[in-house]
Amino acid sequence: MSVQPAPEPAPEPVTAPAGGPDFGDTTDFADADRGFIGALSPAVVTGDGDRTVYDNDSYAFLRAECPATVHPSLWRQAQLCSRQGLYEVAEGIYQVRGLDLSNMTLVEGERGVIVIDPLISAETAAAALALYREHRGDRPVTGMIYSHSHGDHFGGSRGVLPAGTGDGVPVIAPEGFLEHAVSENVYAGTAMTRRAVFMYGDRLPKGPGGQVSAGLGMTTSTGTITLVPPTRDITRTGQEETVDGVRVVFQLTPGTEAPAEMNFLFPDRRALCLAENATHTMHNILTLRGAVVRDARIWSRYLDEAIGFFGDGYDVAFASHHWPTWGHDRVVGYLAEQRDLYAYLHDQTLRLLNDGLTGSEIAESLRLPPALERAWHARGYYGSLSHNVKAIYQRYMGWFDGNPAHLWEHPPVEQAKRYVEVAGGTEPALAKARVYAADGDLRFAATLLSHVVFADPAHSEARETLAGVYTRLGHGAENGTWRNFYLTAAQELRHGENAALLDSTNPELVGALTTEMLLDSIAVRVDGPSAWDDELTIDLVLTDEARRHRLTLRNGVLTHRSRPAGGAPGGEPAPGLTLTLTRPLLPAVLAGRGLSGVDTEGDPELIARLLSRLTRPVADFPVVTP
Repeated sequence: MSVQPAPEPAPEPVTAPAGGPDFGDTTDFADADRGFIGALSPAVVTGDGDRTVYDNDSYAFLRAECPATVHPSLWRQAQLCSRQGLYEVAEGIYQVRGLDLSNMTLVEGERGVIVIDPLISAETAAAALALYREHRGDRPVTGMIYSHSHGDHFGGSRGVLPAGTGDGVPVIAPEGFLEHAVSENVYAGTAMTRRAVFMYGDRLPKGPGGQVSAGLGMTTSTGTITLVPPTRDITRTGQEETVDGVRVVFQLTPGTEAPAEMNFLFPDRRALCLAENATHTMHNILTLRGAVVRDARIWSRYLDEAIGFFGDGYDVAFASHHWPTWGHDRVVGYLAEQRDLYAYLHDQTLRLLNDGLTGSEIAESLRLPPALERAWHARGYYGSLSHNVKAIYQRYMGWFDGNPAHLWEHPPVEQAKRYVEVAGGTEPALAKARVYAADGDLRFAATLLSHVVFADPAHSEARETLAGVYTRLGHGAENGTWRNFYLTAAQELRHGENAALLDSTNPELVGALTTEMLLDSIAVRVDGPSAWDDELTIDLVLTDEARRHRLTLRNGVLTHRSRPAGGAPGGEPAPGLTLTLTRPLLPAVLAGRGLSGVDTEGDPELIARLLSRLTRPVADFPVVTP
């Protein structure tokens, strides 16, 4: 590693979005460069076998002027997000930025350093900690804080607290963190990870024609996801903890950007951490990779609460993405605008849906107040007004828009065949789509071409034409995740499906699952039709938990219930098989790796029969073709 000078701001675009902010305002660039100490050089993090896990140097092209293939506003955001290195935020508080999608913050204490949000991968977190130590000394990690339950804020934990080194180190998280941190990987993890390939564009080439940013950061690292479980929960707003001599005051914000999240103040440093509740972009009410719809109303209210609760106790606010904001009055103004942003989206969507508009109609007609349109941090680089409004509609009204024609539509392939037939066949439909594309109606051209491809997926000319339309849509998108989705779709139409590179199957994550969640993860893999006529019962007696779990397969459904291991059976019939084991052995048993160390009573073939009914998720299922 070597110290590098702060990068010069790249030439800025000169054309602002209509009604948008001023490109001549360089405040964000000054804030993004403020406190720069040194950079990682080269800014490439590798994993096992020298596999590249993250490469910030691949974004060097952003120092040039904005090309025609990138929206000027997104280019500006990418220039800011690509800043890389160690930065001083306040006295004794530092951030490493540009080595992952998220930031890692380090707070110096009496004996060592407290790490906040250790990135996605152990490899990038270790590199960030090494960069800090190069400039601030080899301080031990004396505490760790997870601001919330998303993987880009805990996945690198073993990079700063390797196994066997964390004894006695407090790990602080909001109440409910562990359940929410691992549950995303249980129920829809495969589908979410597949769609994340599109959202973050990590398989796209980096460059003016490809991936330039995800808006919230550059892209995700692809290293080893780990999890050091919390040792101390924050259970109420106003709770104060002292870690390595550093006082921290917490505000719980559940149900905002994450189900378990918190803001917190370092009162003696006059520095406020806003987790991911306020960033320099409009955030997602529903992320494109998929999630439970978030509550924009609650999000806005907690931002308002933060203004009042923390009062005048800070001079700088920082988050786990983007760059800090300095000056108390500036921070209050920023929080107020972020509050108003989410409240406006929520309230106006409700107003208009109660006037009878559908989600897509509201998204097409709604615009932000001029003051918010002019705020750079309210631009839709990660979330967007369009898909956020549809998400709010979905939260309240569900998928159905009230039009009975949409109540029982054909699935995509059958619908596509009929649309193509109405258009006169594949060639006439393709010709009409080209006319729409030539006239600039790329949205309908994409719709029509998608029907052609779904009706005839082997039609190479249709695939290439659709890929060309997606490319044009991507190049015109201000939103980083929309751009990535369009361009990844174009890439897959031309070259086939891309499997995800990020591995979320680390044993620590599996070990963090409750027994109920682990059994649920098996239940959602049962091939129902193949198990319609099968019936079996298995008891799992977990000696270290003193619990008995009864598994019943019936009607293609795996159900389970729990009771104390020595409790009365309550008239239940005897199981066909009882397995007596400790909880750490259970994942291996359910993965089909045998019954070593397990006491069995009954027919051991029943566990094999149950496991034979499970399907294996398909990691690279098609998205843009049938």
